[in-house]
Amino acid sequence: MVTSIRAAAVSHVGKVRSNNQDSGYAGSSLFLVADGMGGHAGGDVASAIATNRIKEIDHDYPTAEDAQVALQSAFLAANGLLSETVFEHPELTGMGTTVSALIRVDGKVALAHIGDSRIYLLRDGALKQVTTDHTFVQRLVDTGRITEEEALTHPRRSVLMRVLGDVDSSPEIDTWTAETLPGDRWLICSDGLSGVVKHDLIAGILANVESPKAAADRLVRASLDAGAPDNVTVVVVDIDRPADGAQEPVTVGSAAAPMQFDQEHASHTRALRLPTLRLHPARPATGPTHFEPQTDDYLDELIEEDQRRARRRKLTWTLSGLLLVVAIALAAILGYEWTQSRYYVGESDGRVAVFQGVQQSLGPISLSHVYTRTDIPVDELSAYERQQVEGTINASSLDDARRIVRQLADDSSD
Repeated sequence: MVTSIRAAAVSHVGKVRSNNQDSGYAGSSLFLVADGMGGHAGGDVASAIATNRIKEIDHDYPTAEDAQVALQSAFLAANGLLSETVFEHPELTGMGTTVSALIRVDGKVALAHIGDSRIYLLRDGALKQVTTDHTFVQRLVDTGRITEEEALTHPRRSVLMRVLGDVDSSPEIDTWTAETLPGDRWLICSDGLSGVVKHDLIAGILANVESPKAAADRLVRASLDAGAPDNVTVVVVDIDRPADGAQEPVTVGSAAAPMQFDQEHASHTRALRLPTLRLHPARPATGPTHFEPQTDDYLDELIEEDQRRARRRKLTWTLSGLLLVVAIALAAILGYEWTQSRYYVGESDGRVAVFQGVQQSLGPISLSHVYTRTDIPVDELSAYERQQVEGTINASSLDDARRIVRQLADDSSD
């Protein structure tokens, strides 16, 4: 079965960063997003090199499995090219990039993924994330140590566990194939979108905006409206929908910059083609950034640090709870002592009595008790005084309560 396709790619530098370290590509069969690591020199170079290398495999394949193999090989080739680039240009040491890509082959797609850019599938109005982030925080979520909500604000949420770059000569890349149906809409994006715009809003835009280009523009606008602390790149791919003419390949972001030979800074005889991009931002970028661990010891330190954070959080909650209990108990004691400094005159067992406390109760707990009961029958009081006693008469002190009792006694003897 041959399916038609419509797609769009949009990239924006965002509101904080000084240069765009994302790249995106929407071709005839291949679609991808690469997010250069903003915390290292040359993140823009890394995403551009990887994108321009991988997009060379944008052509038809007999099966989705063949396309899957091609993606795997292209990712590894891009990784090797990045290592060679660092060898020729030591100032780029540590650069890297995430890549998420898919190739459409009739009624199937081949997918490849490394890092924390994401691929989503909108089918029948429901949006599903089909990739798993290769981040330290996602590992904590997968092992049940933190929740999805805690992951959103975790201080280590930008630490990457896997990435293309000069760190690993043979990185582990997720590849697989999946069925795609008429009406499916695929989204590939950098974390400048997924880390800022809520899942429900992304789903709503994809479900309600017909054109892929308009949908991509709306998604980027949603990120900008939310502050856009990072570059944001979006590729929207529609399967088996009416297309207006042939799909022209589109490259956006860093990979869209012109390429040239750069021999001035090469440390060896063979010059490599590099993008004519700013290799280092004019000012340090702020906002979220990517970082990939270099050693297993570093990961052990991160895990130990997270355990310390969990222990500190538990201790903080425990101490806060104890302080709250102590504060409530102290307030209750002081409040009760205050009530016992108050007196009033009322009726007890048909006689006038002096009560210590206040007239209110806390549920079944009375805040007053009989301090002394007199021999004055309430029935012998005048109708007015009897009404006052039964309704209680407030006294400013114990002496004042005794004065009120004496006055009642005098009145009843008359």
